[in-house]
Amino acid sequence: MMRSLFAGVSGLRTTQVRMDVIGNNVANASTVAFKSGRVTFKEGFAQLVAGASRPPGDQGGINPIQVGLGTQVGSVDTLFTQGNIESTGLATDLAIQGDSFFVVRKGNQSFFTRSGNFQIDADGKMVSPTNGFVVQGRMYKDGVLQDGIQDIQLPFGQKVAARSTSAVKLAGNLDASAPVFDSDDPSSKNNDGFTVDTRGLAKNAKSWAESSITVFDSLGDKHDLKIQFWKTAAEPAAWDYQIIDPFGAAQANGEPAVLGGDGTGTLTFGDDGVLTSASILNVTLSPPGAQDLTIKIDLGDGINGLTQYAGVSSPVLRDQDGYAAGTLQNFSIDRSGLITGYFTNGVTSPLGQVALADFNNPSGLLRIGDNMYQESANSGGPVVGFALEGSQSQLTSGALEMSNVDLSQEFTNMIVTQRGFQANGRVITSSDELLQEVVNLKR
Repeated sequence: MMRSLFAGVSGLRTTQVRMDVIGNNVANASTVAFKSGRVTFKEGFAQLVAGASRPPGDQGGINPIQVGLGTQVGSVDTLFTQGNIESTGLATDLAIQGDSFFVVRKGNQSFFTRSGNFQIDADGKMVSPTNGFVVQGRMYKDGVLQDGIQDIQLPFGQKVAARSTSAVKLAGNLDASAPVFDSDDPSSKNNDGFTVDTRGLAKNAKSWAESSITVFDSLGDKHDLKIQFWKTAAEPAAWDYQIIDPFGAAQANGEPAVLGGDGTGTLTFGDDGVLTSASILNVTLSPPGAQDLTIKIDLGDGINGLTQYAGVSSPVLRDQDGYAAGTLQNFSIDRSGLITGYFTNGVTSPLGQVALADFNNPSGLLRIGDNMYQESANSGGPVVGFALEGSQSQLTSGALEMSNVDLSQEFTNMIVTQRGFQANGRVITSSDELLQEVVNLKR
């Protein structure tokens, strides 16, 4: 039989495999995060007709004589080039920019994918919609990072406990040009200290200032914390203060109750307007039915804290760290894969972080369908990390990676493959005609 006949047949087989791969590429041109395939051929067996010989001395050597027996499929490669990023606006859609893979799990078995069109199921787990495999990462509990890689779970309606206020910052300015507060008012029945009457005098308007802020107890109840200032000396500059006890009984002169400890005192300022006395005040409130509140009031440092410069008095209590109980309302995912939850009480807290896996040889992964890959003997083991932390990849939330199929290239390859198939068919036809001539020799 003629060797060319079988060589032509091998050419038909390999070009058919290439057409199969091209057809799969074209069919998946719109598949999320699909990676196109590429076929490479290799020469088949070569029959040795005559071997090579060394030069005998005064003559040249003779090369070997070989006849090729066709072609074979050398490899079908997966091209992991970056696909285009398309915006979707869905918070659970994630696109990888880089060479990493998402890690998903079914039971104890891990799989890997580039397709980030995830959804939240009935249990609050982030899953792949094609097969329900659960996205893996690390979780936070009450803002504290937990150990190990586990299922990402974001149940809406989950609660965050109330947190009592423990720290408050005080900043702003007290007017250096204000006169000393005058508490000697004949219309007042009690001249010991100041009263509401003396505070209301026009001459004391600039010498008096106050500020308040809402703080929270251990049950999440709100309470008003108020601090009052009045100027008591010009040189050296001094302002007395008192912090009102919201739960205490009023004093005999009509003034509200004052907290003990650092609830009263004097603040002194240098000639540069900067605070020279203690910058930390510690007070304790006793709300009914809740735990005592021990609050540290930080007056700041230098010009960034409470100062005394000429101008309007504007002391401000701000940045307290307590909050009421709340429930998860929404979440977002940043480029490192960190999932931040937004609760109904205005608190934001980390909930989890999506894990990524890298491979030494991603082309060695096994395709198992559903846009999933599985580790193989030649892919190497997964190196699990996190975007911008152990992995050089980063995530884009509200977007998906599209297929990397280049249709213009695929159609060009299709033309070349079709012509190759036709040419191999011609070889078989010509070989058949030669065999027909051999058969006809007997006539």
